[in-house]
Amino acid sequence: MALDVGKVRVGVALSDPLGYTAQPLLTLWRKGRGEDLRSLLRLIRKHDVKHIVVGNPLHMSGDISPWAAKVHEFAEDLRERSGLPVQLWDERLSSVAAHEMLDEAGYDRQGRKYVIDQFAAVVILRDWMQASEQRKPEPDQTG
Repeated sequence: MALDVGKVRVGVALSDPLGYTAQPLLTLWRKGRGEDLRSLLRLIRKHDVKHIVVGNPLHMSGDISPWAAKVHEFAEDLRERSGLPVQLWDERLSSVAAHEMLDEAGYDRQGRKYVIDQFAAVVILRDWMQASEQRKPEPDQTG
């Protein structure tokens, strides 16, 4: 599961059971940290999530933004409450990539606010899965 945590909405994306693709799931409209976490914990149980990736909103320079500090706290709360591994993932330019995906899919500008966070979460999850795949050791070819 990947999350694009914003001040108003949280975009949620899931991988397929084999971990090959990332798909948008839903947009959670924020109501407060406690209620947001309870909603996410229900989704985690429903979809049998094993790992959570949270977009890390760094400044373009790579410095931690004030919002990133809040997202780090949110991710830590989620880690403690879910008991699952929660990893922060650099989300710089994920919204740009999400808008490009929506352009290619033919979404109009008006309806985007309902799905843009989901697609940003898809980008975060896709990038994390690709990087994870690259980190896997090659099978031993000697024998």
